[in-house]
Amino acid sequence: MSINLYALSIDAKDPAGLARFWAGLLGWEQADGNELLPDADTSFRLRFLHSDVEKDRPNQIHLHLTSQTPEQQQETVARALELGGRHLDVGQKPEEEHIVLADPEGNEFCVIEAGNKFLADTAFLGELASDGTRAVGYFWSKAVDWPLVWDQDEETAIQAPSGGPKVAWGGGPVSPKAPKNRLHWDLTVPADGDVDAEVERLIGLGATRLDSGQEGADAIPMADLDGNEFCILTGTRE
Repeated sequence: MSINLYALSIDAKDPAGLARFWAGLLGWEQADGNELLPDADTSFRLRFLHSDVEKDRPNQIHLHLTSQTPEQQQETVARALELGGRHLDVGQKPEEEHIVLADPEGNEFCVIEAGNKFLADTAFLGELASDGTRAVGYFWSKAVDWPLVWDQDEETAIQAPSGGPKVAWGGGPVSPKAPKNRLHWDLTVPADGDVDAEVERLIGLGATRLDSGQEGADAIPMADLDGNEFCILTGTRE
């Protein structure tokens, strides 16, 4: 693999507070710089970056947490509410068994019911569910060398060869994009890799290079085929 998914970064008015919420909910360690170190089943971190931009629409990516039993689902919901989350009505039907919540800054996430077959082979953080086209699922599969594990009815999903969370795209129609997504992927190139070559490879897959990005000189901002921002981090990383 020539490029890695280093972190899913989340814009926040209170990065430290939101990091504490997700550390408590996921059971991940909170490191310096408002980063959460993943558990053994997950290959990427969560990063929380300061932003004063108001949230005015559903996020392009939201998290799905899994449950082994109905009791565990209720325990996860109770823990989220205790940490500062809240229930969220997004038009879910009464017969749907997943529970939709929002974190303290309104970011949507779902606690999935026990017995969900699609997430049976994942971690507690089971899925990053994304609004996006089939083509963008193909792009990310090739970009990070994760195999497609679902490709049906315009829906796609990829998963690391070692397992862990799936990253999925729901197919069209895709909702109008925010001026800047609140969640974006940060990628890293191994120390012996060639950053410029990786940028050109991603452009060859359909990505575009953007003029500027939130993270400044230590990142190369880019966008995927649907226009969703991501960054290649160029500073030294653990």
